Amino acid sequence: MGRLAILGALHEEIADLLAAMDPGAAIHRIAMRDFHVGTLWGTPCVIALSRIGKVAAAATASIVIQEFQVSRVIFTGLAGGLHPRVRVGDVVVAKALMQHDMDARPLFGRHEIPLLGRVCFDADPGLSAALQASAEEFVRIGVPPSPQADAARAQPAVHHGLIATGDVFVNDNDLAHALRERLPDALCLEMEGAAMAQVCHEFGIPYAVMRVVSDTADHAAKADFTDFLVNLARVYTAGILKPLLLSGALRDA
Repeated sequence: MGRLAILGALHEEIADLLAAMDPGAAIHRIAMRDFHVGTLWGTPCVIALSRIGKVAAAATASIVIQEFQVSRVIFTGLAGGLHPRVRVGDVVVAKALMQHDMDARPLFGRHEIPLLGRVCFDADPGLSAALQASAEEFVRIGVPPSPQADAARAQPAVHHGLIATGDVFVNDNDLAHALRERLPDALCLEMEGAAMAQVCHEFGIPYAVMRVVSDTADHAAKADFTDFLVNLARVYTAGILKPLLLSGALRDA
C-alpha cells in the first residue's frame, strides 16, 4: 500500500498535522510547494498545502500522484454551508463533487466536464465511510463551539452528500440563494475539491474530501470564515484524522 496524501488549501487547516509528523520527515520543494513526506500517527503520508482554487488544487494533486506515488488522497479544510440543514460547525464528507462554475454551453451541458461526459465525481466509499465514522465520533465527544454556531444545538452534525466547487468565495446572499436554487442537493461550497477529484479520477486514484462548515456563504462569510480558520480549523482536522490514522484503518484501506 502506498502513501496517503493529505492536502489543504490554507496553512491553518493542516498546521497540526505538520506539527505531528515524525521528526525525520523530509521536505521536497516542487512547483513552489512544500511536500512533507514521513509518518503521521503511524501512517506513511505526504502532506502539502495546495493553495486556494481549482488550478492550484489540480496542480498539487497531480504532483503528489506522479512524484510521490500516493495510493489515496484526502482533501480537508473549511467550506461555506449551502443546504438549509447544514450549519456552522457541521462536518461534510463528500459523496460526490461537482464544479458549480463549469459552463461550456452550448458545446456541453451545464456543469458537465468537457470530454469526460460527467458532472459529478464520486468519492471513494471506503475512505469516505472511515472519515464519516471518525467525524461522528469526534463530534459526539464534543468540539469547541464557534461564535457563529447555533447555541441551541450543542453538538454539530455530520453530513454525507454533494459538495460544490468553484473559483469564487461566496459571501453574497443573492449568489448563495441562486446557487441553492440551482443546486438543491449541494450541502456546501468550497474552492478545490472537485478539481482534485477530477485529477484523481483521471489517474484512477481513490480520494475523499472532508469539509468543516465555517460560514453560511452570506454577507458575513468573510468574518465568520476568518474567525473559524484561526480558532477551530486545525482542531477539527487533527481531531478527526488522528484517531483514524492511529487505528491503522487507512493503512489497510
